[in-house]
Amino acid sequence: MNGQHRTDPYFPSNGDSRYRVHRYELHLDYRPVPNRLAGEARLSAIAGRAPLSEFQLNLAGFRIGRIRVDGRAAHYTLRGGRLRIRPAKVLPAGAAFTVEVQYSGNPQPVKSPWGGLGWEEMTDGALVASQPVGGPSWYPCNDRPADKAAYQISLTTPSAYQVVIGGRLLTRTTKASTTTWLYEQPAPTSSYLVGLAIGRFQTALLGDPGLDGVPQTGHFPAHLMSAFSRDFARQPRMMDLFGELFGPYPFGEYAVVVADEELDVPVEAQGLSLFGTNHVDGARGAERLVAHELAHQWFGNSVTVADWRHIWLNEGFAKYAEWLWSEHAGGRSAQSLAATAHRRLAGLAEDLTLADPGRKNMFDDRLYDRGGLAVHAVRCALGDVAFFRMLRDWTHTHRHGVVTTEMFATHVERFAQGPLDELFGAWVYETELPELPAR
Repeated sequence: MNGQHRTDPYFPSNGDSRYRVHRYELHLDYRPVPNRLAGEARLSAIAGRAPLSEFQLNLAGFRIGRIRVDGRAAHYTLRGGRLRIRPAKVLPAGAAFTVEVQYSGNPQPVKSPWGGLGWEEMTDGALVASQPVGGPSWYPCNDRPADKAAYQISLTTPSAYQVVIGGRLLTRTTKASTTTWLYEQPAPTSSYLVGLAIGRFQTALLGDPGLDGVPQTGHFPAHLMSAFSRDFARQPRMMDLFGELFGPYPFGEYAVVVADEELDVPVEAQGLSLFGTNHVDGARGAERLVAHELAHQWFGNSVTVADWRHIWLNEGFAKYAEWLWSEHAGGRSAQSLAATAHRRLAGLAEDLTLADPGRKNMFDDRLYDRGGLAVHAVRCALGDVAFFRMLRDWTHTHRHGVVTTEMFATHVERFAQGPLDELFGAWVYETELPELPAR
């Protein structure tokens, strides 16, 4: 069965479950004006239960310089985003091995039903937002959310630009007219969550993290300084609230970037969130999105879906976090926001199943609203004390792990007074809209 492997039902040509990667080391050189990327990727991986005579990575249409497995030249083909590699020697089951890929070209976004994903050339710089399958637009990866690895990324670019990558900046070295930025993300990270921004930014510290606090930085175009300061001023309070409600922040630091362009929606990455100029108005007009992206660090980034069918576990919780922040900050209560979402859903088609929405509906607004309502229904059923204990235990037990809807239902049962099959059946497994849950 070596030729067979389980694939993501929504993206069957992405990822290879016959092995896993535990560390990526990427050495990149990027020139913004010709939009040229040259890269060397070194992957440290472990074969699964069967010997590997060949395996697959995902990579867009770059020119390959050379590929080595355990230091020896390997045969390969690159077609349709699949990089198939045949090592000189069969890799035994359970063996640790390294793959080195040298590549270069002009990075382009990967085509998807939601437009281009991944590496995007900006007017002045570049931006990477990969959810769900944009990772291969700029580096060779085992592109499945369940294969989480540590990352070390060095990126060299002209010194006029700043580079922001999720993780800790270890060194910044300038030689002649270029600067090399070296970042480390030790926490297990899905390929779609490796985000970066290259641009001309101002940088500001958000709040004072104190000794055990989370360092939070903002990177934004200089002309947005005063609007940014107002719009993101309450983020440190959100960090405190979410730490209290969801358990400790799961990473070493958190950065937000405002690209000098409009973006359809903000996008989360590991330890990093990316916004557009349209999300900064100086009147906190997008504050719910600031809360939403921060909440993803717990729900989606640390606790990650095993495959894309379970995406409501990312988006339902991030949506609910918006409501919790509003309730805490003196805005509308979660119950009132749930009622609004329920009214919205009542006027729309009822043909979406949270537990398996289908690829077409992964980012449908109804999934976000219904996901938030499902979480609210669980809160109403458990009561606040048990609900928040359940949440903290969920993020603690599955910190840096992967989860499914079934695992969540089983987990919630442990904190309930009685069975919750009907609640999960109605909200998560059936399409008809249940009545509004009330606290």
